Amino acid sequence: MKTRITEMLGIEYPIIQGGMAWVAEHHLAAAVSEAGGLGLIGGANAPGEVVREEIRKAKALTKKPFGVNVMLMSPYADDVAKVVVEEGVKVVTTGAGNPAKYMKMWKEAGIIVIPVVASVALAKRMERAGADAIVAEGCESGGHVGESTTMTLVPQVVDAVDIPVIAAGGIGDGRGIAAALMLGAEGVQMGTRFVVTKECHIHPAYKERILKAKDIDTKVTGRSTGHPVRALRNDMTKRYLELEQAGASLEELEYLTLGALRRAVTEGDVLNGSVMAGQIAGMIHEETDCRTLIRQLIEDAEKRMKVWR
Repeated sequence: MKTRITEMLGIEYPIIQGGMAWVAEHHLAAAVSEAGGLGLIGGANAPGEVVREEIRKAKALTKKPFGVNVMLMSPYADDVAKVVVEEGVKVVTTGAGNPAKYMKMWKEAGIIVIPVVASVALAKRMERAGADAIVAEGCESGGHVGESTTMTLVPQVVDAVDIPVIAAGGIGDGRGIAAALMLGAEGVQMGTRFVVTKECHIHPAYKERILKAKDIDTKVTGRSTGHPVRALRNDMTKRYLELEQAGASLEELEYLTLGALRRAVTEGDVLNGSVMAGQIAGMIHEETDCRTLIRQLIEDAEKRMKVWR
């Protein structure tokens, strides 16, 4: 299963692991890369030196390519942008902003830059800015979401740009990968599915909540603020939605979610924390290791595509 993405990134399979904040650390990133995909370290709001340490730990676990997701709204984004250059990171994905001001520095360092976008307009802008590929992420995904679904967004982005497109959002098995390729994508990015892997070192309660999720168990909060987030429903999402409906201020809503993702990921507070997960949570029924998972995903995708041919 070779595409422009596998060739560009030097990976065996066109599968990228999402750079999830508080979740995507060096163990997971290295395991995905070792299994033939592209692992990502999530920079989140971490200081540059913390990200540097994660990069070095990943290098100790794998000699294969891996990347870093730079969250552009982070107060440490400038430092992280320099750290990935200094540490010789091969691939950078970006979210929550425009990476244009870092593009020259990254390109001169030979870094492959892949922004995550939720619209055709932003995809075009990123191509003009020098992006090497695009992740088109539909609103089925976990965490911060846009408005368009993966099914509608991916083909429109594919038609709008000349660089390779990676599909994200709502992809959890081989059927999803095959469908994404049929839409014109040349790879997929998966987040929630990699959360429930043995190499993902988060609180077991977070994984268990995903394993028990049903198809209707995700909720989107924050639409009134302009920063919608998809997570599994719990006491926190219920209270948030009640406050939104009552017209609560931005300050009240932000206070409710302050540190909520960290509480869920590291402390296992799945009642009052933010259990970010995509709509595919209801499709995940077992924990496995990354190598077994990727092999199963590719075998299933290839089987589906042969049937269609």
